[in-house]
Parts: sequence; C-alpha cells; structure tokens
Amino acid sequence: MLSTTTTANSLTSLSAAAHTTATFLHPPRDSSLRLFLRRRPNSISATLNPSPLAAKQQVYQPFRPPPSPLPSQYRSLDAEGKLNVLSNRLGLWFEYAPLISSLIQEGFTPPTLEEITGITGVQQNIFVVGAQVRESLVQSNNADPDVIAAFDTSGAELLYEIRLLSTEKRAAAARYIVENRLDIKGAQDLARALKDFPRRRGDKGWECFDYEEPGDCLAYMYYRLSREYNNPSEPRTAALEEALKVVVTEKARDLIVGDLEGKGDGKEGVEEEIEVGIRVPVVRMKIGEVAEATTVLVMPVCKAGEGEKGVGEAPMELRSEGEFGVVVAEKEWRKWVVLPGWEPVVGLVKGGGVVVAFEDARALPWRVNRWYKEEPILVVVDRSRKEVVAGDGFYLTGATVGGGELKVQRGNALMEMGVKESLGTVLLVVRPPKEMEDDQLSDEDWD
Repeated sequence: MLSTTTTANSLTSLSAAAHTTATFLHPPRDSSLRLFLRRRPNSISATLNPSPLAAKQQVYQPFRPPPSPLPSQYRSLDAEGKLNVLSNRLGLWFEYAPLISSLIQEGFTPPTLEEITGITGVQQNIFVVGAQVRESLVQSNNADPDVIAAFDTSGAELLYEIRLLSTEKRAAAARYIVENRLDIKGAQDLARALKDFPRRRGDKGWECFDYEEPGDCLAYMYYRLSREYNNPSEPRTAALEEALKVVVTEKARDLIVGDLEGKGDGKEGVEEEIEVGIRVPVVRMKIGEVAEATTVLVMPVCKAGEGEKGVGEAPMELRSEGEFGVVVAEKEWRKWVVLPGWEPVVGLVKGGGVVVAFEDARALPWRVNRWYKEEPILVVVDRSRKEVVAGDGFYLTGATVGGGELKVQRGNALMEMGVKESLGTVLLVVRPPKEMEDDQLSDEDWD
C-alpha cells in the first residue's frame, strides 16, 4: 500500500514537472518571454570610438597590394622568417618574390624592405611583376615548360619587359627571347614591336609582315624606322640590315631586300616626293610617337595669322642645361611643341627652327582637294636658311609676297617675282594624330 501511494505521488510530481516544462517551452502568445526571444540581439563591439583628432589623422591609408599565393615552403613563416629568406635569397627568385607582396600587406614599405633585405624598390617591383608574368605563362596552354624553365635562375628582368602583352603574346615573346638569347634591351624592343604592330595597320609595307611571328614584328619596327631617314643614308641602311637579320616570312624579306637594293618606290614612310631631287616630308603623327621616340625636339610655335612678326620674335637659340637636359631659350615664349627627332629636323636641336601653325592646308602649294580643309597642320621652318636658291624648293613667305598671311611657296615662283630671301626653308609638314589613318599625300596632289 505504501509502495502504491509512493508511486502515485511520484507520477503526480512528474506530471507537474512535465506540465511546468511544457509551459516554459510553449509560452502564451502574448507572454513577455516570447517577446524577448523574438528580439534581434544587438552586436557588441569592444572597439573604442576614436577621437575626432585621431580620425582625421587616419584618413590616409596607404595602398596594400594583395599578396600573391605563397609557395608551400614559405606559408608557415612569420615576418622575421620571410625577411630572412629575402635577405639571403633562399630559393629561386620567383619563389620568394611573393614574400615581398606579403610583407607589404603586413605593413612594411618598400624603403623599409630595401633597408632590411638589400633589395631596392625597383628590383622589388621587377621581382613581383616578373613572378606574375611567369605564373601567367605557367597557367597558359601556349607556353613550353622548357621555355619557362629558362627564366628560373635570372629571368625576372626579361619577363618584366613583356608585362604589357597579352598572355598569348607573352608566350610567343618568351619563346623568342629564349631562342634568340635576347638581352633586356632586346626584350624591350620585342615587346614594343609586338604591342605596336596592330596599330600600324595601313602603313607602308605592313601587310607584308606576319603578326603571328615575333621576328616579323621586330623586323617591321626596324623597317619603319628606316623610312624615317633620308635615302640613301647610313642610318637607313643600318635599320634595314637589322630588319633583315630578324625577318621570318619571305614576303617581308623580299620587301626589305628590295629597299636595300634600291628597288622600292623611293618614297620614305614619313616623306612624300614632290619632284625629283626635292623631298618635303609630310608626316602623319602617330599616337604616342613622341613618348616612344629616342630623341625629341622642342620648338617654338607661332600662328600663321601672326605673320612675319610672329616668326621673327620666336626664340632663335635653344640649349639644354644640367643632368636632366632642361631646355633653355634665349627669351620667354608662350607656345611650344615637342616633335620626334626625325632626320629632316634633327639639325634644329640647337635652335634656328620655328613651327608655324596653320588652321588648314590651303596655304600649301597643293591642289584644292582631299584633306586640305579638314585638319590643321604644322610647318617646320629653318630660319637660318632664308636665301631662295632652289627653284624646286619650298619656302615660308610673309604678307609682302602675294598678300595675306604666311604661306608656303615654291622657289621658282619666288624667283619669277624677283624674291631672293624668304622667312626660311620648309623642312617638314606635320599632320595631327588620328585613330584611323587616311592615305598620305600623293605626288599628283602637289601643284
């Protein structure tokens, strides 16, 4: 009886406990507990609010490049270990190059790394970029493993030069560099030739060269350079011989050999023949040509409407000073232009030249058709050669001859009028850069 009573009491207690638990797990709809449970917890931050002064001081945050994937043997290293690897060059250059990006991400600066490891800032950049170029070759299906392995010991500088090429062209350039054992300057020229070749579509002889052959691209660069020199001349012949050394396709080879043997059309790439014995270069400026030129010329500019006064007042003498070659003129002048050091005008580097800006080409002695109304031009004049001595030459004249503003006239026309002195001899006519190049001035366009 006692056992039965005890069991009954126990069951009653368990029932009460179960009822209590059920009440806790299933509270009424309007209970405060349910409302509390529905509340979204607020985030708790242990960060102290900076003072306004500190906030102003932290506005600038230096750029931290994302680190490249580290090789497995370096992933467990701390900052001190990474610095030790760089200081002692423990490994191949492309293996420890990602450590540079990793350390910069951790807060080190290039000058600090240079001080600790002895690797200059320039070399740091070459290592990092070269490693990225190499990795792109590894991931490419076009790259030969043997070619990639050729850059393992000391190829950072060479790979750095082809950084601006597409992955496909990088593979072709890397193979050409290895096969022909190019140095840094050779790799630089090759990369420039590959990058520049598609932009030259429509230029003289472009269609004879094959874009898929790095050697042809390099040959076309030399071929185009040869057309910037007078024919005949030693620089022109030297450029054509360089082109002949690297050309691949037979069609391009025939074109180069023809120019070397004098079987070409006799026209320079930047020049247009006016009459036999007289060449007035008519140059279509290329976009970026000044930046790529090895020699440039700074010259004063005056407008054609300023007449003889503008030409006469322009600085006559220029000189370069200091280690940076700062150009200094004999007097102040407001308008200047920078031109590549083309053969016809390179003699004006010390002065004597002036550039006359015309709104269009109507002041020049060619027929009134084509582009003469469509674009402005620049006429480069040598003021040290004022005497009218060649009937088939071209000279800058003022308003006293023929009336109006400055213009360009033939020597025989001036001789017929008894004019013995001009404002200067015309050396070059420059047309502005254009994305889509039209045809150059043809012989029959000249009056």
